[in-house]
Amino acid sequence: MVSPRTETLAGLTVRITGGVDGAGSGDGPLVCLLHGFGAPGDDLVPLAEALHPPVGTRFAFPAAPIALAEGWWDSRAWWPIDVEALERAVATGTFRDLTRTDPEPLPTVRAQLLEALDGVERLLNVAPEQVVVGGFSQGAMLATDTFLSTDRPFGGLVILSGTLLAAARWLPAMGARAGLPVFESHGRSDPLLPFALAETLRDELRGAGLGVTWVDFPGGHQIPPSVVDGLAAFLGDLGG
Repeated sequence: MVSPRTETLAGLTVRITGGVDGAGSGDGPLVCLLHGFGAPGDDLVPLAEALHPPVGTRFAFPAAPIALAEGWWDSRAWWPIDVEALERAVATGTFRDLTRTDPEPLPTVRAQLLEALDGVERLLNVAPEQVVVGGFSQGAMLATDTFLSTDRPFGGLVILSGTLLAAARWLPAMGARAGLPVFESHGRSDPLLPFALAETLRDELRGAGLGVTWVDFPGGHQIPPSVVDGLAAFLGDLGG
């Protein structure tokens, strides 16, 4: 795999790969994927190769702005969370319902992501409607929030092990995205973000008129081969 091109856009380190030269050139669509809480900024970069996307597809992988640790491990976050509360919930098997949670930093980090996307689109000469935005876990939450909270003409949304957040804002906004494609996956034994709420998010999106491709799997908080295969087919259909 060709080493990704690295750019700093809106204060975010963005790794760019794919296209006709492995550095984002060409005129194919752009898939922007956001990593999860505590992961390194390049965590999802291997997906660009594993997905075997349509020829010319470009990828962008922004790194979250908050550094959680320094040294050999690059651990990052899009916004802070109560880690101790999360650990207690996992230890006790407590159902984590975040539907009424609307993190205070969301508007700021959303604006930063949008500015970074503006920069990527200028660099690669890609139109907003060619951009599929998505992510894993906390990155999926930010991608979904950005997709639903703006009128930017995205080409689609990818939700890998995400959840229904900020329902008071998200649910009324879904109808404005009717007709757009969504890929959503979730593990049936996910200990961090409940499977039931992923199903609720799926059903609400479908009820609002979005075309949701759904992949569940017998596992936890992860991206297994079945999800990679499903997402590859989803992107292949978009590219076709």
